[in-house]
Amino acid sequence: MTGSDAAPLAGILVVALEQAVAAPFCSSRLADAGARVIKIERKGEGDFARAYDRAAKGESAYFTWLNRGKESVALDIKAPEDREILLRMLEKADVFVQNLLPGALEKMGLDSATLRARFPRLVTCDITGYGEDGPMRNAKAYDLLVQCESGLASITGTPDGPGRVGISVCDIATGMTAHAGICEALVARERSGKGSGVSVAMFDVMADWMAVPLLYYDYLGKPTPRVGLNHAVICPYGAYECRDGELVVITVQHAGEWNRFCEHILGDAKLATDPRFHDNTARLEHKAELEKLIKAVFASHDRAEMLKLLDSAGIASGAVNDVAALSKHPQMDRARIGTPSGEIDIPAPPIRRSTGAAALGPSPGLDADGKALRAEFGPRSPATSAT
Repeated sequence: MTGSDAAPLAGILVVALEQAVAAPFCSSRLADAGARVIKIERKGEGDFARAYDRAAKGESAYFTWLNRGKESVALDIKAPEDREILLRMLEKADVFVQNLLPGALEKMGLDSATLRARFPRLVTCDITGYGEDGPMRNAKAYDLLVQCESGLASITGTPDGPGRVGISVCDIATGMTAHAGICEALVARERSGKGSGVSVAMFDVMADWMAVPLLYYDYLGKPTPRVGLNHAVICPYGAYECRDGELVVITVQHAGEWNRFCEHILGDAKLATDPRFHDNTARLEHKAELEKLIKAVFASHDRAEMLKLLDSAGIASGAVNDVAALSKHPQMDRARIGTPSGEIDIPAPPIRRSTGAAALGPSPGLDADGKALRAEFGPRSPATSAT
């Protein structure tokens, strides 16, 4: 951090027995905030996300993004000597994060309840697919599977068929939720002096995010239609093609915006009070008629011109960009991190602190810190213990 200000989680030790996306997302954000994060990986292969791709100068794009600022040690926790190293880490740790299958750690005495009984100040976080009980407790829960099981895919896509959200949204949402739960538990520990357990399931997180479509179905009997780059219950709210073939998305959410849209974009202020269009309910009922008017206007302007016109009228709008445009976007802020194969640039952390931005730590090679961590947490010689 800048000056003498400490990072928010400076002095917090996190031990993460993790792989893939959800748990590493959570612990990487704890590392961004200054926590020391020790990542426990499998001997031999390590976190299997290391092999997802080779996009980032030969390293996995997933792994480098999700594991910045961590230390890596490869342990076989089924082996007594390695399990003892893990326990010595947990003896000093503030937080333990894990996303193994439910019950996988119980037989080794490493489950959260046992660990909290042994280390009362420890905050534990268990990340699962479907929770620790229920009929799907042991089901595999990769991101696409949860998108489908939670109903998210049914409202994503076009009328022709469901679609997958193009990023690992269930994993990321779960990591975000776990991060919040851990921070809350750390605050509670400051008051009580005791740690507590946090359990977060991917399915539960997405069920929560699906609350509005669920309420529409439960109380109105209406499924949420798939509308592509449009909104199911607000009109106009969607993408329209301009003269040059580019898309612009707009949103009109209240009467003031609707009045300005009619006068300055559609060129007819009287449309604002037309019975077919005077409020959102009426506009949805007559959407086809309204869409015809809007499409005609957009088709007569190139995208850049249309965006300027919308901006001058105070109408919320945006370009429908591809990833190439995102890479060059004037609003994009980047941060540099190290990897075993060289430095790469990633999107800067979205939390901006008044104390200034901290440099992000590198993404580690497998067992990069193993020797040092074994020396720090391994068995102490009698001479060392005597001192």
